[in-house]
Amino acid sequence: MVLQWLLAACAVLVSVTAFAGFLAARRLTKRVERLSESYWELRYELGQLSARLARLEGTAPRDGQAPNQVSGGVAAFVPLSSLKKM
Repeated sequence: MVLQWLLAACAVLVSVTAFAGFLAARRLTKRVERLSESYWELRYELGQLSARLARLEGTAPRDGQAPNQVSGGVAAFVPLSSLKKM
């Protein structure tokens, strides 16, 4: 009889510990989601601010590409059949 009570107490202890772990995991998941959302919002704002700064200064943005600049080359369609090795 004592063994059954001991096993029941251990089962309750394990279930309480698992439930606490589940709650902690949910809290951490929500925190990671908030941090991820904040990160992407900040990245977006950084891009907007660097584009605005580039427009004000007349220079290229940080990543080296201006949004409305065209490079010196001309873009043209090249069919794949012309690229075959002879």
